[in-house]
Amino acid sequence: MRSVSVEMQARLNSGATTMCRVWLVVRRDGVRFGFTDHDRDLSIEGDTFKAGSGLDASVLEASTGLSVDNGQAVGSLSAAGLTEVDILAGRYDGAEVWQWLVDWSSPELKVLLFRGLLGEIRRGTGAFEAELRGITEVLNQPSGRMYLRQCDRVFGDVKCGVDADDPTFSADVTVLATVGKRGFSFSGLGGFQNGWFTNGVIRWASGFTSLVKVDADGMLEVWEDIDVAVGDGARVIAGCDKQAETCRVKFGNLLNFRGFPHIPGEDWVTAYPASGEMHDGGSLNAA
Repeated sequence: MRSVSVEMQARLNSGATTMCRVWLVVRRDGVRFGFTDHDRDLSIEGDTFKAGSGLDASVLEASTGLSVDNGQAVGSLSAAGLTEVDILAGRYDGAEVWQWLVDWSSPELKVLLFRGLLGEIRRGTGAFEAELRGITEVLNQPSGRMYLRQCDRVFGDVKCGVDADDPTFSADVTVLATVGKRGFSFSGLGGFQNGWFTNGVIRWASGFTSLVKVDADGMLEVWEDIDVAVGDGARVIAGCDKQAETCRVKFGNLLNFRGFPHIPGEDWVTAYPASGEMHDGGSLNAA
């Protein structure tokens, strides 16, 4: 149930036309952006809410129980510091969002309409469209371990156990050349074999992170565009495809492998023992 002050409720009951909506977006790095559909900027509790930003939100679906509230926000990429580069870099992924109904003549009078997270962001020509997901969205996310053939850990984390900063698996590099916004060659990678960094990570000195799609012939290709110049620094970390054989051969870390490589495939239900064939009922670990 929303908490509405007596004075605010009186304004609403009077049919006052001094109401507007404001939105506050807080990224995970703490950067805050405020927007409003009012015709002038508003200052509320230390945050500035920019007018004329082009931001608008559809009607939010509010629900009871554990159902997920949702909606959409649409706005200009140039609004109040929003940039396509930051969106592509994932800086708005999981950002917190608040929406209030505010009496612009007395901004301290406000009602919280929505609180949640930014979901999928779709980009258009000079604009963006973002999903708004209620705080109960996190209850829909799977938790705990899953039975998969692949490892379920992030390379270099505590349960993986591999030191990602070991010079065997990473290197500090400098950009030598670029091909568009996705292909890069680096100094400092001469001692690594071809493909070593496929599925790996590039941590740019600017703070951005890119995932490596292909490592071939001295050129690393990433999945998404990024603005990088010759001479920029980065740290490149080896790639892991989550397979048991890769964990054993490439990293010597099979004891910490967090997958289940010997579970049967989906066709095991229709399989039957047959002498001389792979599905003869024998051990999967037999030599």
